[in-house]
Amino acid sequence: MNTTHHRSRTRRRTSGAALAGALVLLLAATGCSSKADDGNGGGESADGVRTGPGVSADTIRLGALTDLTGPYATLGKSIVQAQQMWADETNADGGICDRKIEIVVKDHGYDVQKAVTAYADIAPDVVALPQVIGSPVVSALLDDVERDKVLTFPQAWAASLLGKDAIQVLGTTYDIDMIAAVDFLTRTKGVKKGDTIGHVYFEGDYGANALEGSTWAAKQAGLKIAGQKIQATDTDLSAQVSALRKEGVKAVLISAGPAQTASLVGVAASRGLSVPVVSSAPGYAPQLMETPAAPALAAMLHVVSAAPAVSSELPMVQRMVTSYKKKYPDSPVDSGVLSGYNAAQLMGADLKAACDAGGLSREDVVRAHRSQKNADTGLGTAQNFSDVDRPASVETYVLKPDAKATGAMVNAEDAHTASGVEEYLSGR
Repeated sequence: MNTTHHRSRTRRRTSGAALAGALVLLLAATGCSSKADDGNGGGESADGVRTGPGVSADTIRLGALTDLTGPYATLGKSIVQAQQMWADETNADGGICDRKIEIVVKDHGYDVQKAVTAYADIAPDVVALPQVIGSPVVSALLDDVERDKVLTFPQAWAASLLGKDAIQVLGTTYDIDMIAAVDFLTRTKGVKKGDTIGHVYFEGDYGANALEGSTWAAKQAGLKIAGQKIQATDTDLSAQVSALRKEGVKAVLISAGPAQTASLVGVAASRGLSVPVVSSAPGYAPQLMETPAAPALAAMLHVVSAAPAVSSELPMVQRMVTSYKKKYPDSPVDSGVLSGYNAAQLMGADLKAACDAGGLSREDVVRAHRSQKNADTGLGTAQNFSDVDRPASVETYVLKPDAKATGAMVNAEDAHTASGVEEYLSGR
């Protein structure tokens, strides 16, 4: 997602997230015609603005490839609604470049083939995709995105997505988060040289990138990592807890989903393994505080996140929460709301900058995006998008479950750059 939120951060990540989503801006070469663009080709609008796919004389059309019926349906709904709220607010304020914002939503249900088909369907008619959920989906679309010069903000936080001009990971990457997690444990939880810490992680890019960070940080701190690789279908972590108990771990890191976090913490508590547990942001959801694992989560869990808790006292976060509750009174306010709204705000800033520079073609939008060195929506830390090879930010928050708080989470530590992060990045 903070009183120190104005600090800029640089960060690096290597893979797609298990709770991955993505914002995609489509870029394409445009010609120079005097007629108004119909939204499907290049040209120049009557107002003198260069246009391209998804941009007409009165509309900027965005798209969303989301999951509304699959495993991340709750996340998808939050992001879709938050971004629609942003579009409605923007349009009420006159739009962008004297054009109204439209968002076309396609549900892929976390099915890669459906997502590829949906992309092919809407790509000719949108200038940006403010949401693409699912790291497998992001991976499958990488070549298309690069070919189409589509500016993409994935909600997948792997370092492997860095280095591509049209793709922008927002916030930190999984390896940076786990370096921050190890730093938190050694600073505040008594973990010391010679100790063993467990790391339970999903197979695939998410877990691999997270393990890369924890392994590096553990080596620097003189710790041993006891790794436990799991699959997304593994929801009973009894065997992993037993293995970690035998290893004598003093703490556990988890880079998985909410179901796995709940099982790990709940089983560990019931078996007397009452050690600190630190999760990546995709490993927590407010619904966990309505499960039998809630007491153990409150006692044992912390979450490292690039974004603040939605219960944060940041004025812009509070304004967003108030507006969202008013617009969607029956929907929970969770991290997806902040993530989606923040991404939309950043996309809006890029579109405005591109318009100010005279064009809304895909290339114009990417160029405008890469010129942003201190992008600050007030919803977290400022971000630097000018270096494709570095994370947009390296600052992380430490959050803590709280069933009574909005989003069932509160800030435990404000945004900061953890010890070792810059050394790690310079050695990459």
